[in-house]
Order: sequence, then structure tokens, then C-alpha cells
Amino acid sequence: MNPQSILEIRDLKKHFEVGKGKTLKAVDGIQLTIRENEIVGLVGESGCGKSTLGRTLVGLYDKTSGEVIYRGQKMPTRFTANDFKKFSREIQMIFQDPYSSLNPRMTIREIIAEGPMIHGIWSRDQIDEKVGFWLKRVGLHPDHMSRYPHEFSGGQRQRIGIARALALEPKLVVCDEPISALDVSVQAQVVNLLGELKATLGLTLLFIAHDLSMVRFVSDRMAVMYLGQMVELGASDEVYFRPRHPYTQSLVASNPEADPRKERERNRKPLQGEIPSPINLKPGCRFAGRCPKAGSACQSVDPVWREIEPGHFAACHLFDPALKGELAAVSGNA
Repeated sequence: MNPQSILEIRDLKKHFEVGKGKTLKAVDGIQLTIRENEIVGLVGESGCGKSTLGRTLVGLYDKTSGEVIYRGQKMPTRFTANDFKKFSREIQMIFQDPYSSLNPRMTIREIIAEGPMIHGIWSRDQIDEKVGFWLKRVGLHPDHMSRYPHEFSGGQRQRIGIARALALEPKLVVCDEPISALDVSVQAQVVNLLGELKATLGLTLLFIAHDLSMVRFVSDRMAVMYLGQMVELGASDEVYFRPRHPYTQSLVASNPEADPRKERERNRKPLQGEIPSPINLKPGCRFAGRCPKAGSACQSVDPVWREIEPGHFAACHLFDPALKGELAAVSGNA
């Protein structure tokens, strides 16, 4: 394991049996290393497996195969109650939906204090002081601790979810689309808050989102998923401004311009074809049916995950020396 890394994911798979001999490959062979005190953004279309990957990392889903190594320690395939208690001190999750992720029958005081009390790191005499401290850290007032979740807006609830996750002072936080259910102005507030907390608390974040421009703004590196597999990984600016995989190029091209005039003048070329079913997938590149640069090999041979430039990885036959000539001819005719 790299001494600078906090989390290493090796060929991680999460498959769901859906009956009649069919298997849904939600996460299928992910390789990723997350370094200490960095933010890795994870992007992709809905249904590509981003949230499933996040939930598998924190033990909410059992692993089908592969390894997740946290600080040199291999995490179990199936979490027991003791495993949850052990790893939840170090790894926490901020959930996508601020409405359903908080228990409506508990006060904010009880919600934030629950984890530290289970782990015995707060005494009862400290609860009000500690909860008040974390509410202030996320921009809420300590007087709010006696209220219930329904008394808050969506943005305030997400801040409460952040306070709950950080009250245990974890080292790694998986943020599962924490801004997708919020208004744009509130999204910016939450992203700025996460950036501030990362800087002051030394957090490491896996930031899952749809919005490429937001992920580029908040993250150090950007990873792109398609149908359960990683297709590109690199420095955020590099992936955003110089995307190498055809799927990443299409995602960036679909991202709206901030300038309305430029947005109107853009010549968009929408992807053709349907997203294939993730059930019982056949060999070959999963993007081949929609890719304007696909060749015959793409239909039957799985692309290899390789480093195409220092620190920049992709899984695409375009970077296979043995197929470069064939695919260059196809690209020229596209």
C-alpha cells in the first residue's frame, strides 16, 4: 500500500442477483487509491454505480469480491456490528437525501450526539457543549439542538447531516451526492463548508456528484464511472479540460456554459444509442454502442485500465498500441 494513501480499492465488485440467473453488475472491478487529505470527485450518469460504490466502501453493502484497504488494514467482506463500530470512528458518510437521512423522532441534539455516545467519546455532561460546537461549525445556531428535523429547510438538514458525520472526527468521509437535492445557492454554501472543514480538520473526501463543474471546483482528482466501471481518472482540471476517454468527452460537452450567449452558440452532438442494461453484460467496452470512435475490437474485448500520461488513467482501446491504427481510421471517419 502506498504510504501516503488512506484508502486503496482493488478490483472491487458489487453484484446483485436479480433472479432467473441474471446478475446486475453495479460495481464491476473498480481500482482507486485515495491519498491522505485529498478530495476525489466521482462523476457519471445516474445508474452508473457511484452511490453503490460509496455504500459498499462504508459497509452498507456486502462486497461481492475485491479488497478495500483502509490505512493498511483490509476491511471485511461483510460488516458485523463490531466492524461498524470499529470503522465508523474513522469512516463516515453524508447521504444524498437530507429529508430521509435524519430520524424524524429524534431531536438534533440526539442525532448529533448518538455516534459519540455509542463510542463513549463524549460524556453526558459534554453533550450540549459538543453539539453546540458542531452546529456552529456548520453554520447553525446551538439553540437549534432542541428542534426536530421537520423544522429545518433542506440545506439546514444537510448541514445537520454533515455535523452528525463529523462529530466522530473521522479521517475519511464519503459524500454521496450531498448537494443534488439542494438549491444552487445552498449547493455553493455546502461545498464551501466541506472545503473549509477539509482544510481545518484534515479530512479526506470521496465526493460523489453529477455536476462536473462543481466536482472540478471542489476536488483534487476526478474519477469518471460508466456502467459499474472506472473509465478515466486524473487531476480534476486535466480531466475536465483535456478529457481523453470518449465518454468523459461527452459528459464535458453536455455540461452547460455559464455564459448564456456561449451556451446558445454551442454546436452540441448528443450521444446516439441507448445505455445498455447492466444485467448480464457481455464482454467488450460498455460504451462501445454509443461511442463514435468504436472499432470492432471494442465490441468484444474489454479495455485495459492503464496510465496514459503521468497520473492520468483511462480504460479505452484508443490507448492500446496494438489497436491504435484501426481506431484512428474509425475516428477519422466519425
